[in-house]
Amino acid sequence: MIVTPALSDANNGNWQTAQRWSQLLRPAYNVALSGQWRGGDEALMIALHARRSAASVAAWRAAHPQRPLVLVLTGTDLYRDIASDPDAQRSLYLADRLVVLNALGAERLPQALRERCRVVLQSCPVRRVLPRPTRHLRALMVGHLREEKDPRTYLRAAQRLASRGDILLDHVGAALEPALGALAQARAAAQANYLWLGALPHARARRRIQSAHVLVHPSRMEGGANVVVEAIRSGTPVLASRIAGNVGLLGDDYDGYFEPGDDAALATLLQRARDDADMLPALQRQTARRAPLFSPQAESAALHRLLAELTERTDPGDRR
Repeated sequence: MIVTPALSDANNGNWQTAQRWSQLLRPAYNVALSGQWRGGDEALMIALHARRSAASVAAWRAAHPQRPLVLVLTGTDLYRDIASDPDAQRSLYLADRLVVLNALGAERLPQALRERCRVVLQSCPVRRVLPRPTRHLRALMVGHLREEKDPRTYLRAAQRLASRGDILLDHVGAALEPALGALAQARAAAQANYLWLGALPHARARRRIQSAHVLVHPSRMEGGANVVVEAIRSGTPVLASRIAGNVGLLGDDYDGYFEPGDDAALATLLQRARDDADMLPALQRQTARRAPLFSPQAESAALHRLLAELTERTDPGDRR
């Protein structure tokens, strides 16, 4: 059983992770997906989100004290909820294994729980680079409009670049917070080179990542963003906020960072990306070196190793 609070109608990173994992685990396992566990005789449960899946985690442990439970920690888990939310904290201690989606994620866990933690980097197939015109730079942000994704920084950077008709700023994502949607709508009305596209199906968003010159990812908290992985595997350079969830994917020495919330620095990077012919190829070389980390084969192997640890152990009650 894979429990995810986000199902297909959410079209977000948690759903993409749950759906992809269900495919990678078949045919070795019979896999079901649900928004909540309501009882059943499954052999093992994977739950995404310590706080939002807390009821399912507690119910599973009460019903099946000897059966394995894997908890996947999202960005809001790692960088907010487990520090203060009792339900999220309880979920940590009930799980046999904790999964983080970036290489630095375990650093946020209590020391006593780190031995339970495993890193599983997300993946996507290699995508071909789609044609990119030379007459302008097309930047792209992909992320639903909510505070954690920090669309305000992208919007402020766009405003700084209003006079740069050779820099186009596209924005994909549903207005999960209406106030942010209103800001995006107002910016699109006021500025010809900023376009808010709203929510798009995953395949269409992915094609836009393939055809963009650069992906912008300004999040304030992130567990390990699918869109960053898809950009890396599409040959699209990334400009990202320097937060652990991004550094844990792109590496500490990556040259495309700006400080969280620093729209001036982001605007400067976007101008350099347009004006300095060497910048984007250099970032592309850096991401290309990391691309093998995010292959489906690597993710599948990590997942199957994780489940083998739990299903083959001699003492099913051992929480280590």
